[in-house]
Amino acid sequence: MAYSDFTLSEIKEKFQLTLEEYSDLFHDVGEAHISDFLSETLRENIPLALAIHTEKARSEMIVVPVLIELRKMLCRRISLFSGVEFNVDKEQGLNGICDYIISLSKEQLYVAAPVISVVEAKNDNIKSGLAQCSAAMIASAIFNGQKGNCIKTLYGIVTTGSIWKFLKLEKTLFIDVREYYIEQLPKIMGILLHIVNSEMSGE
Repeated sequence: MAYSDFTLSEIKEKFQLTLEEYSDLFHDVGEAHISDFLSETLRENIPLALAIHTEKARSEMIVVPVLIELRKMLCRRISLFSGVEFNVDKEQGLNGICDYIISLSKEQLYVAAPVISVVEAKNDNIKSGLAQCSAAMIASAIFNGQKGNCIKTLYGIVTTGSIWKFLKLEKTLFIDVREYYIEQLPKIMGILLHIVNSEMSGE
């Protein structure tokens, strides 16, 4: 078993989580300024990625530029990993590849705690990525605890590039009731900045 094999019902039962699907998690988070560089990059990339219509194209041409811009805006205080194995507990099925991992550690040669967010990129089906992302979030919580970093809140993101949906894990697994579209990029970037800054400040 691996992250991609889970269903939400299995996660809820196996890890004894409460599932909350109707929270508007980031309604009060403001928009962020988008650089001319990112705007121009996405203006060129988005139509091409959508025309190619593969998970790889959407990931490379839309998701990666957004995450790299986030790292730049945070003055490289976070580390960003793409397509890495994250094997935390194989007996529980918490193993496999994570599309993207964001850590507060500046270490870029390997994944180091504290992991604060995982991102799953999907071709055109947000719902199919929710369980996979949730399992990776649970693994991140265990990984952080093993390394002595007990982060109170973990975040997850499932995105097709054009649509972004956010999750939050505490004792409850929250799945944001909203979906955000790439046309709302200032809001999406505001949420991403909020996620990192709230972890940095220990909120």
